[in-house]
Amino acid sequence: MNVIDKIYTDCPFYGSRKIRWELKKNHSINICRQYVRHLMEKMGIEAIYPKKKTSQSNDLHTKYPYLLKNVTALFPNHIFGTDITYIKLEKGFAYLVAIIDWYSRYVVAWKLSSTLEIDFCLENLRNGLDIATPQIHNSDQGSHFTSPKYTSILLGKNVQISMDGRGRCMDNIFTERLWRTVKYENVYLKSYANFAEAEEGLKIYFQFYNHLRLHESLGYSTPAEIYFKNSKLQTIQISKTIQTSIAKF
Repeated sequence: MNVIDKIYTDCPFYGSRKIRWELKKNHSINICRQYVRHLMEKMGIEAIYPKKKTSQSNDLHTKYPYLLKNVTALFPNHIFGTDITYIKLEKGFAYLVAIIDWYSRYVVAWKLSSTLEIDFCLENLRNGLDIATPQIHNSDQGSHFTSPKYTSILLGKNVQISMDGRGRCMDNIFTERLWRTVKYENVYLKSYANFAEAEEGLKIYFQFYNHLRLHESLGYSTPAEIYFKNSKLQTIQISKTIQTSIAKF
């Protein structure tokens, strides 16, 4: 499953047939396609187009149109994007949801869960809205994000709801890039043994990502420097605290 996760992260358009051959050719893992498909279902991923089963659609839920075609984020809290991804553990796996500010790439809120029940998405959304209220919130059409429990929170804050069209994973490209970064810079390197270890490790990593990691696309600034550009002193103080925390880790 861990090798499948790496293959899928690199090539989310690969289905069970191609992943089976990739396992055999480059990893010397010879299993049948049916078992590959079983493991992919267990992990919550599928190909056909880059759409995760972690966000399965519910035909009874209202789908909102995609509002961001030819739209560029112009300032912090203009557009928030969200998604769910699989996080491998040495024994088992977990699910990670995050909200990212499109303008600054700042991770506004994140939450790890051992199950795909909607509660962790609702809690993460509330945590994010406690920090700031965006003009637009973008997600895929998965049942978590189309659920009235989720959308009612956004509507209650007068946030415009935008949803990717089916088969349009690139509509939420900033979150897709975040997942790749998190996995290659943290999850795959750490090989977390259990949920508690992963939660603590991701806490340290997201602090690093927001406050210390330089982004070429941001002119080698950090997401926090862009997001809190009117609070530069606060950002510097937070960064020093996080540097100490990471050094101890």
